[in-house]
Amino acid sequence: MNLNNLKPAKGAVHKAGKTVGRGQGSGKGGTATRGHKGAKSRSGYSKKIGFEGGQMPLQRRVPKFGFKNINRKEYRGVNLSDLQALVEKKAVKDTVALEDLISNGLAGKNDLVKILGGGEVKASLKVTAHKFTASAKAAIEAAGGEAISL
Repeated sequence: MNLNNLKPAKGAVHKAGKTVGRGQGSGKGGTATRGHKGAKSRSGYSKKIGFEGGQMPLQRRVPKFGFKNINRKEYRGVNLSDLQALVEKKAVKDTVALEDLISNGLAGKNDLVKILGGGEVKASLKVTAHKFTASAKAAIEAAGGEAISL
């Protein structure tokens, strides 16, 4: 190995593109391959998101409607039948806390949980959740349980 046959590892060197904008003698001087005039020929040009060449952009052509409440709270619904299924497979005994719902995959750790009145619960349960529907609360209490709101 000598100094005259040293070369970088294969794939280590990336060949740059053709050098432009370095005078007329290079063959790529003057407009430096940008063409004449227009926004794209100027320095600092960046196309805006959704720009369609001056045509009215899609997000402005399509009519807008509706309302999105930024303060809306999204609840994960858990039916009474789901709670009864937990009792039947012996995942819970007499109390159903938020942690029990999370560990059994009925809710995520950041979810707000609302107990819904779908199905029926036979076991006497002490259920803890963020919200209850009126029918769910009545059904839990009718079975001898307790509904505790967080």
